[in-house]
Amino acid sequence: MFYQGVLTKMKTEFAEPIQYYLILGIDFLNMNQLLGKTITMQFVKHQCLKCGLDKPIYRQGYCKQDFFDIPQAGDWIMRPELSTAHLGKEDRDLDYEKRAQLQPHIVYLANSSNVKVGVTRKSQVPTRWIDQGAHEAIEIVEVPNRYLAGITEVALKDHVADKTNWRKMLKNDVEDESLVEWRERLKTYIPEEAQDYYIASNTETKLDFPVLSYPEKPKSLNIEKEQSYTGKLVGVKGQYLIFDDDTVFNIRSNEGLVVKFTIA
Repeated sequence: MFYQGVLTKMKTEFAEPIQYYLILGIDFLNMNQLLGKTITMQFVKHQCLKCGLDKPIYRQGYCKQDFFDIPQAGDWIMRPELSTAHLGKEDRDLDYEKRAQLQPHIVYLANSSNVKVGVTRKSQVPTRWIDQGAHEAIEIVEVPNRYLAGITEVALKDHVADKTNWRKMLKNDVEDESLVEWRERLKTYIPEEAQDYYIASNTETKLDFPVLSYPEKPKSLNIEKEQSYTGKLVGVKGQYLIFDDDTVFNIRSNEGLVVKFTIA
């Protein structure tokens, strides 16, 4: 049986373990149910998530022209401190930017490969933590717009990491940390504008991923270069599929590729 469609990041459901769903056109695959099964993936073509054309994907699932044009790919997406909607100042599309930026945002601490600081819309908790492969996370501030979250993250990343080591995360080479203690230590570095939004009461959220075995030496699959790959699925963590030969495939970083999946 085969399924084909353009890759977008897997939908998730917060459960024990996390449930993963790969949407392929009108079909979807519950990836948890495919653990232990042999999957063949074949690259078919590109399909930009904006224009839908078969054009090389530049970043985030978009062709180069759309990436530099649409508001969904503005610099403030990756760098929240560049948000300007709270000032009424447009980057690419002020209406879109107001909807996205002028809503509650969370600055959080997550432990995936190490303790790191990050930003997400409140509506994306705990989805953001799942996508990063964090096995524990905690909120540190809840602010009314993306700009305040961004300047808080910038201030805190002088004292804690802001990147995930994807290899360590996939190897499950992690240690439990007291994120409550981390939060208390970092409180003093929160910018004055965000101090009133500090959260002192929440406890850690624990996350459990559907993994039968972790790779010892993860090697990333480039499906465009290889064109085809076959392996037994043994886990899903973050937005990665993990196979029994230590091959890993990042769905999120391959958005915009049309791929055919054959399930043995």
